[in-house]
Amino acid sequence: MLNNHAKLERNAIGFVIAIILVGSIGGLVEIAPLFTIDDTVEDAPDMRLYTPLELAGRNIYIREGCYACHSQMVRTLRDEVERYGPYSLAVESKYDHPMLWGSKRTGPDLARIGNKYSDQWHTAHLINPRDVVPESVMPRYAWLMRSELQYDDMDLHLKAMRNVGVPYTNEMIENAVADTLRQATPDANNAFDVFERYGDETNLRYFDGDRRAVTEMDALVAYLQILGRLTDAAGAMPQETAKISDEEPGQ
Repeated sequence: MLNNHAKLERNAIGFVIAIILVGSIGGLVEIAPLFTIDDTVEDAPDMRLYTPLELAGRNIYIREGCYACHSQMVRTLRDEVERYGPYSLAVESKYDHPMLWGSKRTGPDLARIGNKYSDQWHTAHLINPRDVVPESVMPRYAWLMRSELQYDDMDLHLKAMRNVGVPYTNEMIENAVADTLRQATPDANNAFDVFERYGDETNLRYFDGDRRAVTEMDALVAYLQILGRLTDAAGAMPQETAKISDEEPGQ
């Protein structure tokens, strides 16, 4: 066997062919499932889009590296389902670019965090995590309360998302800047227009409790409060058909 390997290494053309062959096998394993993706991804007719404010909050979540310590994927393990709720479905990340499933959990999974806690809890937690979770090792994000949200280019963000397949309409894009302000300022003129574009389940309120300005805290809390609530596909799945494993992978 060693002699055969040595001969292959000395044969440049044969070695290149072998590399291409091995690489092709790996590529085929990754690419082939994509041809059946329409049959494997669940259907969610009630799926709604991120509002401009929630999308801005998601950008902040990515910017601050929250995904490095928090996953957004409940696995099909009984203890995870009992702790976090229904296991995650592929369709729930349909409009996530990039997806934030993650794998490391220094902090808990956030896939079902939406509306689990109040806005006040999230704000206090982000300002100083140890005020609400004494054993927390999470850093403080108090400056988000003092940092006004820059949202004058949210129409461009929605256009970028549409370019990768998120079905934002022209009306949504044209009103993106105004809708960012409206969602975090329910007393603003035409604030309820947000419901017409994004649905009656849209959260419309002063997320950080401060009425003086729309802050990055408003945006991040708005995003956290919608996680797991873009569709009820997972919650509507009949539990008797859900395949939940009692074992960790590899056991």
